[in-house]
Amino acid sequence: MSVASLRRAARETVSGLPREFWWLWTSTLVNRLGAFVATFMALYLTLDRGYSASYAGLVASLYGLGGVVSSLGAGVMADRLGRRPTLLVAQSSNAVFVAALGFVHDPVAIAAVAFLVGMASNASRPAVQAMMADIVRPEDRVRAFSLNYWAINLGFAVSSTVAGFIAEFSYRAGFLIEAGMTMVCAIVVFLKLPESRPGPSVGGKESREEAVGLGTVLRDRRFMAVVGLSFLVALVFQQGSVGLPVAMGRAGFTPADYGMAIAVNGVLIVVLQIPLTRFIEHRDPRRLLIVSSLLTGYGFGLTAFAGSVGTFALAVCVWTLGEMVNAPTQTGLVVQLSPVQGRGRYQGMYTLSWSVAALVAPLMSGAVIDHFGAGWLWGLCAAVGTAAGIGYAVLMRRLPTQQTARPEAPATAEPEVSPA
Repeated sequence: MSVASLRRAARETVSGLPREFWWLWTSTLVNRLGAFVATFMALYLTLDRGYSASYAGLVASLYGLGGVVSSLGAGVMADRLGRRPTLLVAQSSNAVFVAALGFVHDPVAIAAVAFLVGMASNASRPAVQAMMADIVRPEDRVRAFSLNYWAINLGFAVSSTVAGFIAEFSYRAGFLIEAGMTMVCAIVVFLKLPESRPGPSVGGKESREEAVGLGTVLRDRRFMAVVGLSFLVALVFQQGSVGLPVAMGRAGFTPADYGMAIAVNGVLIVVLQIPLTRFIEHRDPRRLLIVSSLLTGYGFGLTAFAGSVGTFALAVCVWTLGEMVNAPTQTGLVVQLSPVQGRGRYQGMYTLSWSVAALVAPLMSGAVIDHFGAGWLWGLCAAVGTAAGIGYAVLMRRLPTQQTARPEAPATAEPEVSPA
C-alpha cells in the first residue's frame, strides 16, 4: 500500500466524527497515559511496602469489587444526573483517591482506599460510552468505539513503559502523576464537553427516563443474554493477565519472557486496530461476534501447546485479533439494544459483566492450575469461547443486520447543552 493510500485511509477513518467526540477521545487517552495503580499495585505492595502476596491479592480483589459496585451506580447517575456530571465526579474523586493511596500506610487504610479507587476509576466508563453513543451517528459508532479502544491501548502501552521507570524512582511519584493526569481529564470534560443526555420527548410528553430503571434492564432478556455472553468472553480475556503469567512462571519462564509475549497484544492493537476497523465497520455484527469469540477461545487454547516465548506470542496474536474485533462490535451492540433514555444503565450493566469477570478470573485460573494443571485452563478457555460463539449465533438469529433494533427515536429532542 502506498503512502498516499495510507493517508487516505487515515483521513477516512477519522473524518466525519463530531468535535465533542475528539475531546472525549483526548480525555480517554490522557487518562490511560497516566495509568499506574492497576499496573503496579502488586509490586508496590510487595516490594515497596513489604506486604505478602496474599495481602496484595486481597487489595487487588477489593479494587475489582469497587468496580463492580460502581458499574451500576454510575450507569444510573449517567441517566439521571447526566453524562457530564458523572464524568466530573468520577474523575475528580479518582484523582483525590489515587493521590491519597500514595500516602496511606496502614494495611486497612490501603485496602479501603484501593476499594475507593476501583469505584471511581470504573465509574466513568458507562458515562463515556453513553456520551459517545449520544454524540456519534449510528453508522459511525463502530468506528468511534474502535478509535476509543485504540486510544485506551495506546495510552496503556506508553504508560506501562514509562511507569516502570517511574516506579524505580518513586512509587508515590507514580500515584501523584496519575492523580494529576486524571484531574486534567476532569478539566477537559468541564471546559470542552457539553451535556449530551437526550432531552424529554418531542411534543411535551413525559420523558421515558423514569420508565427505564434497573428493573427494565434486568427484564430485557435479550440484552441480559448479551451481558452473560460478554461475561464469558471477558472471563477468557482476563486470563491474559492472570492465568498466563502464572502458567508461564510455573513452566520456568521469567517475568521478562511474559512481558515480551504479552507486549504483542498492545503492539498489535496499536498497529492494526484502525485498519481492522475499516474492514469490519459495515459487516454483520452477528458474524463478527461469533468469529471473535472463537478466535479468543482457541487463541488461549493454543497456549496449551506453547513451549517457547515465540509460540506464546503466536497464541497472543490469535486472541488479540479476537479482542480487536469484539471490543467495538460488542459495545456497538449494547448501544443498539439500549433505549435512548436508558443508555447509562445499559452501559453500566455491560460494564458490570467485565468487572465481575475481573473478580472471578483470578479465582478460576488459580483453582484450575493448582488442581488440574495449566493445560486444563487453556482447554476450558477454548470451551468457553466456543460456548460464547454458539450463544451469539442462537441469540442473534432474529437481530436485524443493520442498527435498527432500537429506533433512534424522534423521542429524543436535541441533546441538552450545558454551558462549560
